[in-house]
Parts: sequence; structure tokens; C-alpha cells
Amino acid sequence: MNHSHKGRKFGRKAGDRRQFVKGLLNNLVIRESIKTTEARAKEIRPLAEKLVTLAKKQDLASMRLLLSRLNKKAAMKIYHEIAPKYKERKGGYLRIVKLGIVRKRDGAPWVEIKFV
Repeated sequence: MNHSHKGRKFGRKAGDRRQFVKGLLNNLVIRESIKTTEARAKEIRPLAEKLVTLAKKQDLASMRLLLSRLNKKAAMKIYHEIAPKYKERKGGYLRIVKLGIVRKRDGAPWVEIKFV
């Protein structure tokens, strides 16, 4: 049974998987929109939305937490540029749009994940 095991493995070990997801989050924040597979987008959306909610607090503690979870460039961007846009919004900061394309190698559906 697979009780209380959340998240996708992506064919990687735990440490590699954490770095992989962290890289996806950094790219998403810096570029504000990335094209990736559906599984990857669904995995990073809740994490990115939690980071925006954290950045909306605009205090030192939240800035330090962002720096611990993202690289400096991405943390600064989400804190100073992205979060203030969503000050009045309760949630749902990201959108996943299906592109109707599948990866030739394995048939994985491609999507675009971007900030609303």
C-alpha cells in the first residue's frame, strides 16, 4: 500500500528530485512562464503558490525563508515583483494551459505553466 506518500518520483533519488523541483521553481519564477510536461507542472504548482503566499507577507522572516528555498535572483524577484501584484488575490496565482503537444519519445503531454 502507498498510504501517505505524496509527490511524484520522476525516476530520481530523493536528493536529485529535490534539486530538480527547486530548479523548476527557480526557472518558473525568473521567466514567469515555462513549457514542461503535465506531471512536472502539477508537481510544482502548489509549491510555487505557497511561495507567493509567503512572499505576500513582506517581512524579514518570509524573505529569509524564500532565500532558503530559492536562489537569490528568484527569491528577490518573487518578493519584490511578483508577490505585490497578488496582494488582493486570495489564491490561484498560477495557470496550467495544455498545449496539445506530446513528447515524441514517451508521449508525455506538454503544458505551459504561467502566472495569472
